Amino acid sequence: MRDLAILTFLTLDGVMQGPSSPDEDPSDGFTQGGWAADYWEEVMAQVYQEAMGEPYDIVFGRRTYDLFANHWPDENHDNPVSSRLNTARKYVATSTPLESTWQNSEPLAGDVIAAIADLKSLPGPMLQIHGSGALIQSLLAHDLIDEFRLWTFPVVVGSGRRLFGPQTSTLALSLKKSVPCANGAVMTIYRRDRTEKDANHLTR
Repeated sequence: MRDLAILTFLTLDGVMQGPSSPDEDPSDGFTQGGWAADYWEEVMAQVYQEAMGEPYDIVFGRRTYDLFANHWPDENHDNPVSSRLNTARKYVATSTPLESTWQNSEPLAGDVIAAIADLKSLPGPMLQIHGSGALIQSLLAHDLIDEFRLWTFPVVVGSGRRLFGPQTSTLALSLKKSVPCANGAVMTIYRRDRTEKDANHLTR
């Protein structure tokens, strides 16, 4: 069975919505989009080194997939990030046909959670989820996430969609690695701890 890891950017107060640009995700009246833009260069160098250097397949929610598919195929292929994203196998949780011709993309229709559980059971490289907040919430509810790769930025926005909201169940996590960037962002990688003690705690 292969692991599934999420790769998520967060504000200091836990918001994951709209890090890249003001118009990335204005849903629910969110007006603070683009809060990570001033930190990208150094953070993305660390992201590639720590989380994208080895082969992986990607699982996307539809909104995030469309954002990526409208940008990365046209990026310079000498860029190691774009090269990795463009060549990776991409699975998309969607109820409608894919309009993009982004290479190596295929839809996951029907019961998406069951489809992702099936992907985990197959041989292959790690599965990564980039962004895709709504999909992550569903995977949290079914305890399918094995690793949390988080970049926390020294920014507070006050409101917006959070990674861990009121509906999140108890999770036991073990810190695997923590490395700060000079610009104040901090990478933390946590493993889901599914020990017998943890299982007993969750069932009480």
